[in-house]
Amino acid sequence: MSDIKILLKDVKKVFEMEDVDTYALRGVNLEIRAGEYVSISGPSGCGKSTLLSILGLLDTTSEGQYFIEGTDVTHLSIDEAAEIRNSKIGFIFQSFNLIDELSVFDNVALPLRYSTENFSADQITKRVNEGLEMVEMSHRAGHQPNQLSGGQQQRIAIARALVAEPAILLVDEPTGNLDSKSGDNVMAILADLNNKGTTICMVTHDPRYANMAKRQLKLFDGKIVMTEQPA
Repeated sequence: MSDIKILLKDVKKVFEMEDVDTYALRGVNLEIRAGEYVSISGPSGCGKSTLLSILGLLDTTSEGQYFIEGTDVTHLSIDEAAEIRNSKIGFIFQSFNLIDELSVFDNVALPLRYSTENFSADQITKRVNEGLEMVEMSHRAGHQPNQLSGGQQQRIAIARALVAEPAILLVDEPTGNLDSKSGDNVMAILADLNNKGTTICMVTHDPRYANMAKRQLKLFDGKIVMTEQPA
């Protein structure tokens, strides 16, 4: 199997509003290989969020092709996109998106319970416990998210994103709602995950965090204008 996890070929995204067409992406070509840690940064309105939405199958392209692990996912039905999204993509959002009515354990277990793989209760317990241990939150398994700090909630969100062993982890401004110390802790967890083999693509406005990635992409007016490798 090829080690290319993500491949975009000449992807364009146009938003049509009345008599005006707005070009969010203007021919993006992107390849992310297994084990890479890629950051995407750029000014507001440059297309970062649109690109991440397309990568996460939350939106579709206007033109071009998108492949995940060699499978063409450009033209999928809503149900097909949801199935691949749940099995192949892990999300970490700025706003955590945890469910306060569920325990930490049950929040992390959600991707497995909605999976088409029909995980057994024992398999779910094993994977959730491993995920919580990975982010050092095993002691909070029975708590509700609203009983945790922002940094702790983001750790839970990371465990949830990884529990289904996705092909790639998509990270959207992971420190946006955190103080600097909690943000640094979350970024340290991401770096450690990448060092252990997790493939990560992160959108961030913070140059300091963007520089922590092993490859930095700069977007401007819907185009990748610069790629920087580590020194």
